[in-house]
Amino acid sequence: MSEQSTQPQTIMGIDFGTGSIGFAIGQSLTGTGSPIKALKAKEGVPNWDEVEKLLKEWQPDLVVVGLPLNMDGTEQLVTQKAKKFANRVHGRFGVQIHMHDERLSTTDAKASLFASGGYKNLKKGNVDAQSAVVILESYFESLY
Repeated sequence: MSEQSTQPQTIMGIDFGTGSIGFAIGQSLTGTGSPIKALKAKEGVPNWDEVEKLLKEWQPDLVVVGLPLNMDGTEQLVTQKAKKFANRVHGRFGVQIHMHDERLSTTDAKASLFASGGYKNLKKGNVDAQSAVVILESYFESLY
């Protein structure tokens, strides 16, 4: 049995975007995530001090970064930027990274937010953080 399945882990989910990057946190034991926040980014580059602050605060065992793909599974322009971002997070902070298919995460996030609070819940930051939850929970589901 792998250590991953026996030891509860704190896992951070990240929804990468060129203008905004959503963050969520979850536990492998429960398989659920909660939105943290979204950070503004300029052409996919966040304020790295803010990223470091989140990583220090939550101390995840693993960071799951959404991998944006076209519906047919092919890469799109932002796919390489997401991979570069994930590599930078690993390089700067030494955290373990896993890239996870994020197709439809934004659609699922908007549906969830709308169901819980209507249009007022659909602010960009809320959507990005909730998308990170969807990516994280999809990752948990893929483990079982």
